Amino acid sequence: MGLLDKKFENGNIVITSIDSLLNWARLSSMWPVQFGLACCAIEMMATGASHYDLDRFGIFFRATPRQADVMIISGTVTLKMAPRIKLLYDQMSEPRYVISMGSCANCGGPYWEHGYHVLKGVDRVIPVDVYIPGCPPRPEALLEGIMKLQEKIRSESLAKKSA
Repeated sequence: MGLLDKKFENGNIVITSIDSLLNWARLSSMWPVQFGLACCAIEMMATGASHYDLDRFGIFFRATPRQADVMIISGTVTLKMAPRIKLLYDQMSEPRYVISMGSCANCGGPYWEHGYHVLKGVDRVIPVDVYIPGCPPRPEALLEGIMKLQEKIRSESLAKKSA
């Protein structure tokens, strides 16, 4: 019997690493910047409404990029909108994440082939962490994409980010 065997009987002790604690806090309070580009934005709004309830994940849409850490690109990105998206992305605080939602945001969708004004994927302007396929993707698909992003955040190491 050791010296510390009886010291921690009540079970109120939690042992973890700083990485795990900070990653848990970040994945439990993601704040996306609120803006929508096209029809996928309706599905994004439906996901935030009471039926799907993003609040249970700690997700609250923010009106300013300075308070947000997640950007959901939902819909067609035109060449005119691309510099504004880049500006919003640059104004977000680190660490920041991007979810590309829908065929138009992922690869230009049906408008890219016959239009001169559509960007062929938002990843040509900003880095994307999670792609959600569909035209438009259902709210369940956005929820799955958010959970994929949470898995990515959970496995990050802060030592690698600062190096």
